[in-house]
Amino acid sequence: MGRFATGVTVVTTEVDGETFGMTATAFMAGSLAPPLCLVCIGHGAKMHARLNAAGAFGVSFLSEEQAELAQHFAGRPMAATRPRFRRLADMPVLAASVGAVAADVVGTAECGDHTLFIGQITQSSAEDHEPLLFFRGRYGGLDHEQRLEQIAPHSFW
Repeated sequence: MGRFATGVTVVTTEVDGETFGMTATAFMAGSLAPPLCLVCIGHGAKMHARLNAAGAFGVSFLSEEQAELAQHFAGRPMAATRPRFRRLADMPVLAASVGAVAADVVGTAECGDHTLFIGQITQSSAEDHEPLLFFRGRYGGLDHEQRLEQIAPHSFW
C-alpha cells in the first residue's frame, strides 16, 4: 500500500473542550449530494473512541510546510511543534492548510480492524498552498520542474 501516493490529512475533533488530532492518509470524498467524506480509523487508535464520543470531526489537508505537523500527529510529538488551530463550523482544523472540511458523523461501517466514519460536510475551506504528499514511507511535494503533460481524454482509448 506504500506505493499508492496520497495526500496527508490530520483528523481533528473536540471532546470536553479539548482538541485531539491524528495524521491519516485514509481519507476520501464520498458523495457530492449530499456532501460526504470518509475517514478510516483503526479500532485501537485513541481517535476511534473520540470520534464516537464527539459525533463530528474536522479534516485538514496538509501543505508542504506542514510535514512536522504530520509527524507530530502521527504519534511522534515534537516539543517545539506548536499546532495552530482555527474553527470551521465549530470544529478545530489546522491553520495554513491546503484545505479543510468540518463534518458531522452520519454513519459508520466496519472494515476489518478499522471503522469507516462517514461524515456529512457542514463547511469547507481552501487556501493557496502546495500539498504535502506521502509515498513509500516518505513525505514530499509536487515536483514542479518535471510536471506531467496533460493527456487528452481520448488518448486513453
